[in-house]
Amino acid sequence: MLLQFVVGAAACICNIAIHALVMLVLVRVAQGAAGSTRLGPSLLLITIMVATVSVLMMAHGLEVLVWALTYAMVGAVPAGADVLYFAFVNYTTLAYGDVLPVERWRLIGPTTAMCGVLMFGWSTAVIFEVLRRALAAVSALPPPSSLVR
Repeated sequence: MLLQFVVGAAACICNIAIHALVMLVLVRVAQGAAGSTRLGPSLLLITIMVATVSVLMMAHGLEVLVWALTYAMVGAVPAGADVLYFAFVNYTTLAYGDVLPVERWRLIGPTTAMCGVLMFGWSTAVIFEVLRRALAAVSALPPPSSLVR
């Protein structure tokens, strides 16, 4: 049982590191992009939010891959089962129940789910923060008529 927690914690820490790096870059890039005067405020906000959510989706995909690799390394999934599918189902807490981990790795699924819930919550907070900073930066821009001289 202790081995399951150690392996799950290691995979979760990798996810946290990936997420932290992506979050840091997203917030800084979005804040810098929000000062752009090339696009109108509405189009700028849409662009920032689409880019932010797209990057977060990719980060979550990478984090699922970390779990899939972890499952494959320890043999947590029964022979013939799709490891990536199993990782996605656990990470997203979908819980179809069509694939079960092998008996000695039963706790790794709930650990994956717990990590996924935390990462999705963190992503939601970052989406809100990026939007807040972008709105603040856009509202600080001079009106469009004063940009053209």
